[in-house]
Amino acid sequence: MKRILVTGALGQIGSELVTKLREEYGASNVIATDIRKIDSEVVESGPFELLDVTDGKLMSEIAKKYEVDTIMHLAALLSAKAESNPFFAWNLNMGGLVNALEVSRELNTQFFTPSSIGAFGPSTPKDQTPQDTIQRPTTMYGVNKVSGELLCDYYYHKFGVDTRGVRFPGLISYVTLPGGGTTDYAVEIYYEAVKRQAYTSYIQEGTYMDMMYMPDALDAIIQLMEADPNKLKHRNAFNVTAMSVAPEHFEEEIKKHIPAFTLSYNVDPIRQAIADSWPNAIDATAAKEEWGFKPKYDLCSMTKDMLSKLS
Repeated sequence: MKRILVTGALGQIGSELVTKLREEYGASNVIATDIRKIDSEVVESGPFELLDVTDGKLMSEIAKKYEVDTIMHLAALLSAKAESNPFFAWNLNMGGLVNALEVSRELNTQFFTPSSIGAFGPSTPKDQTPQDTIQRPTTMYGVNKVSGELLCDYYYHKFGVDTRGVRFPGLISYVTLPGGGTTDYAVEIYYEAVKRQAYTSYIQEGTYMDMMYMPDALDAIIQLMEADPNKLKHRNAFNVTAMSVAPEHFEEEIKKHIPAFTLSYNVDPIRQAIADSWPNAIDATAAKEEWGFKPKYDLCSMTKDMLSKLS
């Protein structure tokens, strides 16, 4: 039975991942950590420890206390927030990752951390972006993610740490509110459709980005961590996606359920510039071939489920 330490457990992915992991492996076997403690299911349903991921000593002590064999490192500043405070983002995102990798090396644990489509840049092929391609991001978040991918590869080749990871697209959830990412509009649009039957998008019409429904993202993490290591040629930074969509596609699907819904635009130049530097659609063939990745939701089925959950 796995014993898993999760950092950033109160974040967008973390809170839902902890709940899913506790269902899979038992509540007592999933140790949630975050820099703050709030009243939530994550805190109340199993072990929880306060942890600033820049404190490597404390991270190591917590991992030893619970005798963990797996570390899932999620703590990070997301794309839009990272761009507004780049030096803090570097120190948090890279400092925290180095600490987590060092604890994993020290205790010989499995290791997971997510990368992002933000690891790509304007010179990356925009359509059917390959698994292995040029990565020259123009944001601090992207620089962090490329550095993290390389660092995880290094720890695998140099120290034998069982590192694994995916490049997540925008993640859409009815449970957790957005956390400062460029793709957050794809979450907000559903909340506002139910609440006001209208939404003003900060991303321009015709801007394609990859997206995935949170249940598929959680399944992908668990599936990758359970995969046969002998079949993993890449190990880290697998491209994963379920759909490539622009704002008007969400509008079309939502109107099928809420005919009065209207979408307008007030473009945020900072987040639009970030979106424009990312691919239109990525190729997830390597994940499908090496560990059987297969999302269950497309835009139609996700929209139906999101609106039913939020209504």
